[in-house]
Amino acid sequence: MADPRLTGGTLRLILGDQLHPHTPHRPHPLLADLDPARDRVWMAEADGEARHVWSHKARIALFLAAMRHFAATLREAGVPLDYHRLGRYPTLEAALADTLARQGGGIARVTVLEPGDRRVLSGLAAACRQAGVALEVRPDPHFFCTGDDFAAWAGDKPQLRMEFFYRWMRRRHGVLMTTAGAPAGDRWNFDGDNRDAFPPDGPGPLPPVPRFAPDGTTRDVLDEVAATFADHPGGLEGFAWPVTPAQARVLLERFIADRLPYFGRYQDAMWQGEPVLWHSLLAAALNLKLLDPREVVDAAETTWREGRVPLAAAEGFIRQILGWREFVRGMYMRESRRRGDAGFAHSNHLGAERPLPAWFWTGQAQANCLAQTIRQTLALGYAHHIQRLMVTGNFALLAGLSPRAVADWYLAAYVDAVAWVEEPNTLGMALFALGPVMTSKPYCASGAYLKRMSNYCAGCRYRPDQAHGPRACPFTALYWHFLDRNEDRLGGNPRLALAYRNLARRSPEERAALRAAGEAMLARLDDL
Repeated sequence: MADPRLTGGTLRLILGDQLHPHTPHRPHPLLADLDPARDRVWMAEADGEARHVWSHKARIALFLAAMRHFAATLREAGVPLDYHRLGRYPTLEAALADTLARQGGGIARVTVLEPGDRRVLSGLAAACRQAGVALEVRPDPHFFCTGDDFAAWAGDKPQLRMEFFYRWMRRRHGVLMTTAGAPAGDRWNFDGDNRDAFPPDGPGPLPPVPRFAPDGTTRDVLDEVAATFADHPGGLEGFAWPVTPAQARVLLERFIADRLPYFGRYQDAMWQGEPVLWHSLLAAALNLKLLDPREVVDAAETTWREGRVPLAAAEGFIRQILGWREFVRGMYMRESRRRGDAGFAHSNHLGAERPLPAWFWTGQAQANCLAQTIRQTLALGYAHHIQRLMVTGNFALLAGLSPRAVADWYLAAYVDAVAWVEEPNTLGMALFALGPVMTSKPYCASGAYLKRMSNYCAGCRYRPDQAHGPRACPFTALYWHFLDRNEDRLGGNPRLALAYRNLARRSPEERAALRAAGEAMLARLDDL
């Protein structure tokens, strides 16, 4: 069926991660100046967006369910909408090209908020060029910091650090500041108070995890995803993610009341069989734009000012939203432009080229921390940030896995994954593939860190204190091998000085044994 004909109007594209709440008093930012007589809203589900990387079923379902609920909101508000469902187009570019062709020149321009994936922007731009239609890309007001603002802050500095950006953002937006312009508690950063492991008997009683039972729309999506993407990883059993702004606000309220008080103290801790612990689960709702980050930051700060949570807890959480989340988006935009989209996507500062072990897709690893984290990821489409950074990310760094392959795995595996947040976190932070432009050193650690911050080692065949021998921990053996093989690149890094001094104290025979143990493990990654 042909799309309704426009005559000189604007086609307004809303992408699957741009589902800002739309109400009469606060319209979606792309629709505030909508002329219903001349303009139409356009949305499309393209099969290729689920297959660009081998996406987890729950990730596909979350995007589609949220999109369809959003579309229903627009229809109820009388917004003119063209909505294309799965099975019609292989890509967003093809869907848009077909729409523009059907309109036969009736569209004056296409307007979109800046996509969170440069690949998507490139495809949309190509479709508009082919049709001879202007493409207007507007800033996405979801974020505290625009791309231009970030570029102005960054200037031509060769190295950028989140801590200084975070302080700038705190001052700029008046968050956790005193009336005298000082940081609350006279400290910018309470990281030192937020690194506790759980006691030997574990985290103790935990609040229930909020769950949102699928309604009819979501159940239809789950059935369709199960049939269309049957060969994709992960499952849909127990799917209960928020798919509307109202549900997302409930999730925020429950986190603030139940989990924020202990979030800071235990944000780096891990415990087998407990995937959520004190974490918020808000990333997916934020990244789909179901929640405004200002609402999230305001809720955390207000709760601290009312005396209901410690300052260290509120600051640690706000740093993730106002600091790190905004910083990685700015880095994605800046480095994609500086290096070129392809250059950024294939950054590989350490020259790592090994393929992913097969157990990244099965969880059948021998190392318990890897098995637990990956099985949890495949089951839920979720792992908290320390599991991502210091278990799977740390292993990928130490083993020299291909940064592009690892980034694609993260994009595929997690329900909250969008390129602007996942790629800088993976390439820049976890794998040091961007070099020192984003972080001052690689986040590398031996098995001792995992033993200190979790109970994974208690159920493992490997021993975290052994770097070679039959029970050597892969993290410990590969940690020393990583330092050894990258000494020419990293040996002068002041933040790794202690590690390299410890390596230098080893005898030639011990260093040779460490090197041999690491080489043997790298030769059999699929068996670890």
